[in-house]
Amino acid sequence: MAARTPERDRARPPVRRASEVRLYGLNACLALFARRPQDLRKLWLSESRIGALKPVLAWCVKQRIGYRVVADEDLARLAGSSHHEGVVFDALRREEPTLEAWLRGLPLEGPVLALWLDGVGNPHNLGAILRSAAHFGVAGVLLPHGSGLGLSGAAARVAEGGAEAVPLVRLPAMREALQRLAAAGFALAATVVRDGTPLYAAELPARLVLVMGAEGEGVDPALAAACAQRLGIPGTGAVESLNVAAATAVFLGEWWRRHRQPYPLDR
Repeated sequence: MAARTPERDRARPPVRRASEVRLYGLNACLALFARRPQDLRKLWLSESRIGALKPVLAWCVKQRIGYRVVADEDLARLAGSSHHEGVVFDALRREEPTLEAWLRGLPLEGPVLALWLDGVGNPHNLGAILRSAAHFGVAGVLLPHGSGLGLSGAAARVAEGGAEAVPLVRLPAMREALQRLAAAGFALAATVVRDGTPLYAAELPARLVLVMGAEGEGVDPALAAACAQRLGIPGTGAVESLNVAAATAVFLGEWWRRHRQPYPLDR
């Protein structure tokens, strides 16, 4: 029997625990290392990424964390994607705080924006939403009770590091979540395709939860009915609606314009 090559041995994906996630993409992996290097468990990289990942490799040596330089085809197999950008991490999952714990950590005064994702399931949409959320300072992305939505390697790559900047918060049942958010001073606004108040003419409270619905189905009618506002994005009508990730960016940008200070470079 022919012996397996060392390259094949190195590229064999290890068994991962439920508490671990496989991440890939340079910015996603660097963001994890910058914020929580202690959660890194295993690293694979291409030879071309050795320079960009020198601090990570030095950490791995110091902490006795395994890493391997492998071929691009092995990285694609490890990531399950050709979009690995030359690096794959196995790392501990970031803990999803409960709604109660998340609320305790918020400032008592001042503007706070959160997103409630109702029925959104595509990991690429989640990643794009997290990227916009990080850019516009969203305090948390709220995930419905019982939803299977969570951070995956694909979502983290598309988020370009944003997944490490914005917590994913697991909600209790809808009625309890609504009560707790209201008690914490949040107004809720459901985003809709038709018959909503145009975004640029609407009041946008400083402490706001924007409820974004799945494409096609939209926001659950019971949840939309519980919201104080129904908001839409005005446009030409040449297409029915925006992709949920693109729509989210529009809503977040308008809220930021009204409630947050300019970027330092604008001062």
